[in-house]
Amino acid sequence: MQLRTRFAPSPSGLLHVGNAYSALCCARWAKTNQAELLLRIEDIDAARCHSEFTAAILKDLRWLGLSWPEPVRQQSQHLAEYQQAINQLREMDMIYPCFCSRKSIRLEMERMGIAPHAEDKTALYPGICRGLSLHEQEKRMRYEPFAWRLDIQKALKTVAEQPCWLDGSGNVHAVHIDHDVVIGRKDISFSYHLSVVIDDAAQDISHVIRGEDLQGSTGIHCLLQNLLDFHQPTYIHHPLLCGTDGERLAKRHGATTLRSLREAGVNPEQLQAYLFHCQTLIWPFEQNDNEINSNPAQWQAIKTLGRLT
Repeated sequence: MQLRTRFAPSPSGLLHVGNAYSALCCARWAKTNQAELLLRIEDIDAARCHSEFTAAILKDLRWLGLSWPEPVRQQSQHLAEYQQAINQLREMDMIYPCFCSRKSIRLEMERMGIAPHAEDKTALYPGICRGLSLHEQEKRMRYEPFAWRLDIQKALKTVAEQPCWLDGSGNVHAVHIDHDVVIGRKDISFSYHLSVVIDDAAQDISHVIRGEDLQGSTGIHCLLQNLLDFHQPTYIHHPLLCGTDGERLAKRHGATTLRSLREAGVNPEQLQAYLFHCQTLIWPFEQNDNEINSNPAQWQAIKTLGRLT
């Protein structure tokens, strides 16, 4: 089997240095293992993703020194494939429509005695709509918005063996999923979980290399691969580049963009050297581009990244 990985950014904003570190991890693994590196644009969320950001991503990655085979897969061009998978899972009786709002889920969890202030409880789901009859489902689907949820217990009982996934060291990780996850969203029809599994299968991805913040999703992807009879990649989760506050860099927090570094005259090879020799994985500069622009001394430090290693 041809070794193949992918870098899959979402064009909901400009790439930042945290994205650059992830892309370079993919590229370094591909070079070390004589594997193919693909680029995928995850633009399934039309409300947040824009073509100008796609163009910016291509420009930034080329500046960083990355290359990839053409054509680039864009999720927005493959909606029929995702819908086909939804239909297949529906025919298998593995998914059901959920009509719940976040408020109704919270109220039900409070009724069940789950502390509403507990971390990430808004992500859990107590199965409110799981027991609806087919007649009730069809009736409500005609006039209520809904999301598709995967019936985890039914799915686990359907697969032949206890699903598990392999990491880059050959370690086996059992799948543990504690609630019925959404695989078709109300606003964009298809969730990240479903689309990424279909994309990886369509592109024959042998190794998925991504941030450790996505490790919790790997069990869901493994279960979907089992249900849809897809080949399962090996998963490698790299540590995240963080800011001085210890939080991972993110677009919504104004993390330093590659565009700003490029326009400031930063040498991309020096940036690579800095990111791969930074033992603490801390980006020590101000995250916000506007703040950096007003600080010439910091810009000068960034321009000499290669000497900071």
